[in-house]
Amino acid sequence: MALAAAYSTLDQGFSSDTMMPSGEDFTFLPGADPASLVEEFQNSSSVDNRIKFNAGTTTLGFKFKHGVIIAVDSRATAGSYIASQTVKKVIEINPYLLGTMAGGAADCSFWERLLAKQCRIYELRNRERISVAAASKILSNMVYQYKGMGLSMGTMICGWDKRGPGLYYVDSDGQRTTNYMFSVGS
Repeated sequence: MALAAAYSTLDQGFSSDTMMPSGEDFTFLPGADPASLVEEFQNSSSVDNRIKFNAGTTTLGFKFKHGVIIAVDSRATAGSYIASQTVKKVIEINPYLLGTMAGGAADCSFWERLLAKQCRIYELRNRERISVAAASKILSNMVYQYKGMGLSMGTMICGWDKRGPGLYYVDSDGQRTTNYMFSVGS
């Protein structure tokens, strides 16, 4: 019940047609602090309300009027083994575009570096920067050719172009979508 009330409170802060925050500030969950709310559901005596959190990558992206905010963790795991605590999961594609890594580090790194090369070729041919939408479409088209072949990639392509801020999600099947916020994990 408390979680449903929290979600209904969150929905009140957004306009229905754009899913953008309706005011200047974001709406936060009511109550003391988010950690205690999560702990309540993680340790619930009711099986229906219990939440089990899996360890893995989490990347968050938020688009707003003045730009894009990306938040990522820095831990790399191989099964239950923690391989590194200092992985850079944000990859610079060019000075105006960033990509995030979730899934297989090798897949994400390879495809985003290849995307960076394709974006540079676009800039040289067209004498203008590539848009965020076009860059995400190029990545989507490249990985779609390998659909069903075991790629493990969930990435956000974000940045700023002449249309303003852009945020796109592209996965290893070549699916591409845009929205104002994403949470991508593996």
